[in-house]
Amino acid sequence: MSQTRGPFFVGKDIEWETTADGVRRQILAVGTDLMLVRVDFEAGAVGAVHHHPHRQATYVAAGTFDVTMGLESQRVTVGDSFTAPADVPHGVKAIEAGTLIDCFTPVREDFLARNR
Repeated sequence: MSQTRGPFFVGKDIEWETTADGVRRQILAVGTDLMLVRVDFEAGAVGAVHHHPHRQATYVAAGTFDVTMGLESQRVTVGDSFTAPADVPHGVKAIEAGTLIDCFTPVREDFLARNR
């Protein structure tokens, strides 16, 4: 990440990281215990099922996604949101190109380490 922690982050100055085929991520803001991340998906791209100790809330800013959360799956679209409790396996598939805005607590230090 090109900028140290906030309070202000200028979107055009923030680097993007490719995380998978058709998926890229931008760390929008980082505080002491909270992080905001934008993830863009091309149609058909997959955010593989994974889990982490962080709590996550996600807002669908654009597109349509099939979301798997534990044993449940649901289609979400613009204006919808979902949460991922700590250590619950979750993943997404972009039905159409779109953008997810993820909020994490605590901060995903693993994301920051990749951008140093």
